[in-house]
Amino acid sequence: MYEASKSISTAMFAATIFSSAFLLFLVQPLISKYILPWFGGSAAVWATCMVFFQVVLMAGYAYSDWITRHLKPPHQITLHVTLLSVSLIFLPIIPDPSWKPIGTEDPSLWILVLLTSTIGLPYFLVSTTGPLLQAWVSHTHIGTDVYRFFALSNLASLLALISYPFLIEPQISLYSQAFTWSGAYALFASLCAACGFYFFRRVKLPQTKAHVQDQKPEDAQNPGLRTYLLWLSLSGIGSWLLLAITNHVTQNVAAIPFLWLLPLVIYLLTFVLCFESDRWYVRSRFLIPTAALLAICAYGLQGGIGYNVKTAIPLYTIGLFFFCMFAHGELARMRPATRYLTRFYLLISIGGATGGIMIGLVAPRVLPAYYELGIGFIIIALLALFLFQERKLLTAATSFLALLCGYFLLVQISDDFTDVRKMERSFYGTLLTVDQIDENPANNIRELLHGSVKHGGQYLAPDRRLEPTTYYGPTAGIGLAIAHTRSEGKKVGVIGLGAGTLAVYGRAGDVYRFYEINPQVIELAHSEFTFVDDSKARIEIVQGDARLSLEKEEPQNFDVLAIDAFSGDSVPIHLITREAVAVYLRHMNSKGIIAFHVTNTFLSLAPVVQKIAADQGLYSVLIHDDATNSSLRKTDWVLIAKDKQILQTEPMRAATSPIKSIFGLSTWTDDFNNLFEVLK
Repeated sequence: MYEASKSISTAMFAATIFSSAFLLFLVQPLISKYILPWFGGSAAVWATCMVFFQVVLMAGYAYSDWITRHLKPPHQITLHVTLLSVSLIFLPIIPDPSWKPIGTEDPSLWILVLLTSTIGLPYFLVSTTGPLLQAWVSHTHIGTDVYRFFALSNLASLLALISYPFLIEPQISLYSQAFTWSGAYALFASLCAACGFYFFRRVKLPQTKAHVQDQKPEDAQNPGLRTYLLWLSLSGIGSWLLLAITNHVTQNVAAIPFLWLLPLVIYLLTFVLCFESDRWYVRSRFLIPTAALLAICAYGLQGGIGYNVKTAIPLYTIGLFFFCMFAHGELARMRPATRYLTRFYLLISIGGATGGIMIGLVAPRVLPAYYELGIGFIIIALLALFLFQERKLLTAATSFLALLCGYFLLVQISDDFTDVRKMERSFYGTLLTVDQIDENPANNIRELLHGSVKHGGQYLAPDRRLEPTTYYGPTAGIGLAIAHTRSEGKKVGVIGLGAGTLAVYGRAGDVYRFYEINPQVIELAHSEFTFVDDSKARIEIVQGDARLSLEKEEPQNFDVLAIDAFSGDSVPIHLITREAVAVYLRHMNSKGIIAFHVTNTFLSLAPVVQKIAADQGLYSVLIHDDATNSSLRKTDWVLIAKDKQILQTEPMRAATSPIKSIFGLSTWTDDFNNLFEVLK
């Protein structure tokens, strides 16, 4: 009977911890997707949300540590249940539209305040559950290895992270997701209160001290400052390398959708393995391959294998696994007695939050490019040096490794500033302008790049400065669309300024209205390129998210509206949904053409546009251009219009290509859309 009661109690605590961790990681993509369209669909939105999640997690762990050390059990339960009850006021977790930015705010700060007001207290309380309930378990008769609950919580987080894009997002509307999460949270709150009641009833009974795996007599002593610093540093470097490697492979290597998911899965998996059992991390087996991978990854930052998609992605993801196994394995080896459990988790969360803040908030403001990965390699080598300072051979090896990483970072910085004309970094990523010099001076061209994605180029020769380049040639879909609308007094809208190339088509009396969310792109379009300034048309530039701006504006009566924002991995889905097209149509004249630039290495977006057009009763054609001119690139533009005849004029009709359908593809809406449907 006693054993049965004990099993039921263990299951109740395990279910509560599992559900809290699952909800913790389920709300992250949910709320991020909700606000993503408000900030231009930038990948930096996710990075900023991650900072919020890590900081609130740290606050939750601090709360758990404080109440377990300063409040008696009845007071702990009273306070926690009261907060759980108050948090129900915040349900359902749907951001108020009044939080939509107008375009001039600091996006990072705005996102942090928005999230605090929307999910702050529920997320805070979910984050307290793991350490708090483990502390309660350690003072009852259950008598299990409480650190296995930590592995369980990370497993739940991993399952939530994987299930969202594959199972939840494609099946449930965003609005329903928010309501379902809110209902599950209410159930979790009830479970948590039940655990508190059990703790209140059982804490007064004779206690069986919780067993801690491999616990030694000295473990009961205060861990000391050195140990605290190592807890902070090891957890911090794991978080640092997670975000830094994610930035490197998604911005510098390949703009592959969902590539951010793989590093996060690896990061959580190492936590699960290291805290589930000591058999997974054996220091002697990991040191040599970890050191070798560190040296190779640091070397790769100079170029070559570190920027080639076929070598860089496996190299840095495998490297992340070994780096995090080292950091989290050493953390697991240093886990203290249960009396210090909440403090241990608190310092782990502080370290994780610090790493996230440094990469998500500090690095974009102080580093001109993605140098944080090289810095992270140096830090992890120095941490190994600190850990092994009493062993001469390891000290010498790690000292050499740290110096090697430092050297490779300096070479990377030197190469960048040698080849790059101008480099600027902000919330939206790193922008580069590079001059490509040819044997024939007439072919010298200046290019604008956002990470690994090209966003336009301009010939340097004065007689070629107004020649359209890259994706915007006269035989490309957008060139044909502009050419076959009214000849005088034309009004063209463009979502995505880039180098401003489309301004070359402007004639006297025309109006070209560009929508651009990144102020640094606007600055570079004026300072590094002359398309905008040399155009004969009147140029208007609107800063802010294009869809939000168009929703607020009076009808613009566009002849052509070009949506040019889908060439990278951070595809702003809110610009390619049924609701978005409805917004665009309000601004078009009866003979107007909406042109979607769908050139993308990894995604088949043409069927998405075709499906939306058909749903709206519009006509659509795909214009594929092989671009024989060396200054132009192969492009795919989908043109949609109310008037079928507009799309059948020559040479537009002759350039039309069939759109290959995707079986089972549904019409994308703000609620239902999934990039997995259109992966090539």
